[in-house]
Amino acid sequence: MKKDSNIYVAGHTGMVGSAIVRQLQSAGFNNLVLRTHAELPLDRQQDVEAFFSSNKVEYVFLAAAKVGGILANVQFGGDFIEANLRIQTNVIGEAFRAGVKKLLFLGSSCIYPREAPQPINEKDLLAGPLEETNLPYAVAKIAGKVMCDALRAQHDFDAFTVMPSNVYGINDNFHPEHSHLVAGMMRRFHAAKVANDRSVVVWGTGRPLRELIFADDLADACIHLMSSYTEGGMVNVGSGHEVSVADLADQIRSVVGFEGALSFDHTKPDGTPRKLMNNSILKSTGWCAPTDLNSGLKQMYRWYLSSQAAE
Repeated sequence: MKKDSNIYVAGHTGMVGSAIVRQLQSAGFNNLVLRTHAELPLDRQQDVEAFFSSNKVEYVFLAAAKVGGILANVQFGGDFIEANLRIQTNVIGEAFRAGVKKLLFLGSSCIYPREAPQPINEKDLLAGPLEETNLPYAVAKIAGKVMCDALRAQHDFDAFTVMPSNVYGINDNFHPEHSHLVAGMMRRFHAAKVANDRSVVVWGTGRPLRELIFADDLADACIHLMSSYTEGGMVNVGSGHEVSVADLADQIRSVVGFEGALSFDHTKPDGTPRKLMNNSILKSTGWCAPTDLNSGLKQMYRWYLSSQAAE
């Protein structure tokens, strides 16, 4: 990518999309094409076709998606698979037909088998059953990855997939029911601190292991790969470090400053037991995540407090 390239970031108001915009602007990329959902509903094919026809987009970061935590995935699986299939099919297909030079599709580590060997390699995709709690979302993401590969194989369309580990950071979704792991915990610990509660309940046993990556680190990796990676297919992007849910809860408790106790609700689902990515392809390109978990959590909490104050 050149600094004057026309770059479309789909989903720029979300956590990962907004991080990509911050990192692009910080690196001197100024010709960014940005549209809100109200301006461009990506689930409407005619609107997406018109957008690409009237804008000379050269590069696409496809970070737009309908996302949520375990509860949201269980309750609204139909919405998740339909919305994501529509969004990614429209953007990938119309970008190809418009002659876009390169497209990066953001996947999710939930596409890997529930019992995948650890650390998880890119080749482990479809090697076993998926985690049932996020099956519709995972199937949609797999379809997007396969669509990129198929268009590359048939038409030499330069599209590839980035598969991030669990993402957290600035501009995350803190909804009480639909948030992901880190944001959901942070909101509950903050609320307990304000209310002077004696304890906070964490879903599950606390034993599952998760590899977390700060959203701005993921964004930096995406820009790095968009600028230098030419192999296609799929690239894992993670921090290379994993933490148990119990230890993560303890770190968030410390960052928030909640002094009460932790308890674990064993009646709630744990999700996948372990998800550690093999990041060797990414490392071979010369990139590794610079932000440690404690620093990332502190930045996230500062943003959360400022967003609360602004409301």
